[in-house]
Amino acid sequence: MTAPEHVLQDVFGFNDFRAGQREIIDFLMAGENTLAVMPTGAGKSMCFQVPAVLSDHLAVVVSPLVALMNDQVAALIANGVNAVCIHSGMSREDQVAAWYNVKSGDCRLLYLSPEKLMTERMLAAIAKLDISMFVIDEAHCISKWGVSFRPDYDQLSRLADLFPKTTMAAFTATADRATREDIAAKLFRGNGRIIVHGFDRPNLHLGVAAKTNWKTQLMAFLDDKREQSGIIYCLSRKFTQEVTNYLIAGGVKALPYHAGLDSGLRKINQDRFMAEDAVVMVATIAFGMGIDKPDIRYVCHLNLPGSMEAYYQEIGRAGRDGAPAETLMLFGLDDIRTRRMFIVQDDGDEGHKIREHKRLDALMAFCEAAQCRRSALLSYFDEDVAACGNCDNCLNPPTVIDGTAQARMMMSSIIQTGQFFGGTHINDVLRGADTQKIRDKGHNKIQAYGAGKDYSKEYWQAFIRQAVAGGYLTINVQKYGCLEITRRGQDVLDDAAPFLFREISDAKPARAKPSRNKVAAALSEPDAGTFSELKALRLRLAMEREVPAYVIFSDATLLDMVSKRPATLEQMLDVNGVGPGKLDKYGTFFLDAMAAVE
Repeated sequence: MTAPEHVLQDVFGFNDFRAGQREIIDFLMAGENTLAVMPTGAGKSMCFQVPAVLSDHLAVVVSPLVALMNDQVAALIANGVNAVCIHSGMSREDQVAAWYNVKSGDCRLLYLSPEKLMTERMLAAIAKLDISMFVIDEAHCISKWGVSFRPDYDQLSRLADLFPKTTMAAFTATADRATREDIAAKLFRGNGRIIVHGFDRPNLHLGVAAKTNWKTQLMAFLDDKREQSGIIYCLSRKFTQEVTNYLIAGGVKALPYHAGLDSGLRKINQDRFMAEDAVVMVATIAFGMGIDKPDIRYVCHLNLPGSMEAYYQEIGRAGRDGAPAETLMLFGLDDIRTRRMFIVQDDGDEGHKIREHKRLDALMAFCEAAQCRRSALLSYFDEDVAACGNCDNCLNPPTVIDGTAQARMMMSSIIQTGQFFGGTHINDVLRGADTQKIRDKGHNKIQAYGAGKDYSKEYWQAFIRQAVAGGYLTINVQKYGCLEITRRGQDVLDDAAPFLFREISDAKPARAKPSRNKVAAALSEPDAGTFSELKALRLRLAMEREVPAYVIFSDATLLDMVSKRPATLEQMLDVNGVGPGKLDKYGTFFLDAMAAVE
């Protein structure tokens, strides 16, 4: 075996690299600046941790969140790798001790936030050390074209000038072509490699549905997932708390996470989610960036994300262990209007706002897509794949029909009311509803009043939503969310183009097969009992050591343990994911647990 394989097996306890990892490791060990775009769960951290272990010098890792730094350092230490992080959440004594560890020359990885690294004091201290590599995680945050641009990350562009001889490594799961080129220009002035290993996550079932009754839809989605961990994303703090309370009342072990909570409670809730099984985290997007919990079995959006990039990144937190996982996104016109308002009120320049509107347009088109969801998602990132056979559209293909007549009814009502009203009022006008607003405005006297009375309120809600998603209508948030007809919509009115749409029915969205771990589901009854005992032991050890359960061993490692049934410490080393460091710390505990259930 070559040196990287030795480290992979002898330190981390794995037999083989995942696809693409070894190529990136070779480039970094050769001193080549490298930007790697890899799907979530593809093992990005191993790509820089292996070269860091093999180097005689320090690697500095820039990470966006304290929780992520703590978890990665805990996992490295469990494997016997000398690593530290320094951040504001540590006591001064602990920060000083960590720095002395770095200065000793024994430390191989130092984790810092961009804010901490780019202080003049830290830069001066780092300059006195022999740095082998800077690693920028979540590198899309550095790009002005990226969906999550952060000014603190932008300062990292100075590293190329301050440390011109140091290797730069950047990793992200979310970067289109423009974003990739911008990252490479900022971090290594374009003098390096850009490696794209794809965005496909075939283990994820993608599902999207119009929001009708979120409570009913959510409980139906969770029906077969009561024993699994998942994330439910909400747009506001208030809604996050409402959803949490509703789930708790329904017997679901749910925890809230949003910026309105005390920071101590947020940490307690996050630690519980990371350590315990079958916990549902109900959260705003403040939660989840860098969460390295491999057995999240589902992600549900109760509100529309801001873009395709945000959606991809958030669903990427499910199924990182490679086992099947399920996603569901609910969306409605209110979500679209709110997202448009956020963009208009943003402090960015007009160019930024235009880009954000286009990103939202792409997500809306994805929501109403009639073809394979996976194909539609990956095509946004310039990747072509065949139909997956596993998304809602593949399992229950929608029927596309001609709705030109209905579209003209709808657009006529918008024109005759002055293009100054939102979807709810236009819906009422079309159905001939008798509301105070219609009477006050005299809209019960226009020609379009009642023209769509043969269709239900729910039908017109879905129809208007598809018209917005398809670019026939636009929502003008500067005019209180009114609907306006676009050039494409005018073509329908002028009989220059048809209006094709997904047939609207009351059918429930297609569901994936239960998203349980395929291997675990296939266990015999005795093996399933052993697996449960090992998981319980893992949880106890994790709580005693105040680390996430996966830092001890992943589910995949426990399943391999059940399969191979090691009886000695030497045999335990044959289990995938058990290296010498973890063997020394935990091997005897798990051998004893298996012996006890024989």
